[in-house]
Amino acid sequence: MAGRREIVRVLLEAHGRTYAREAGIRMRDTPQPLYRLLVLSLLLSARIRASVAVAAARALADAGLRDARAMREATWQQRVDALGEGGYRRYDERTATQLGDGAQLLIDEYGGDLRRLRARADGDGAALRSLLREVPGIGPTGAEIFLREAQGVWGEVAPLLDAKALQGAAAIGLPQEPKVLAGLVDRDQLPVLAAALVRVALDKGAAGEVGRAVGRG
Repeated sequence: MAGRREIVRVLLEAHGRTYAREAGIRMRDTPQPLYRLLVLSLLLSARIRASVAVAAARALADAGLRDARAMREATWQQRVDALGEGGYRRYDERTATQLGDGAQLLIDEYGGDLRRLRARADGDGAALRSLLREVPGIGPTGAEIFLREAQGVWGEVAPLLDAKALQGAAAIGLPQEPKVLAGLVDRDQLPVLAAALVRVALDKGAAGEVGRAVGRG
């Protein structure tokens, strides 16, 4: 039977990319990538395929809506059109409104800079989640997605392997204990591991692929 590190190696080789990376976001602790990740997290939290949410996030960025000010200054129809371009049509009108309202809140409260939201939380993970959920369209799921992907630059929340990631771990025979899982990779690989486990949780075929590759299937 394959060891844990071998399972993780195969997992990362097959599915080791964050959703931020897939959406063209180069994660840094700077305003634009953090804002784009927040938008992506809002889109991913809806009951829609992850691939569609990622495509919509890319379409918004391609339309120039890469920061809170640009999002606020865009018309509602421009936001709807960009979402539609990415295939995000089921929730496009409500989401366009949420994106505009959320951008306004971020500008009013934090000057459009999510690092100021982080500073207000002062290292308290619960406070950080609560402040994120004040943004229109960001509920508990959206907040967890954001922090899961941001943990590489916002280290106070690491290791963050949420319920969906742990579901993926169980599917491929890995322990369901965040600290144990985190010990199987370097710290800077935590967002990649978390995303890979989520991908396995969402796609039974991916779990089988990993299992076969390590001789479990």
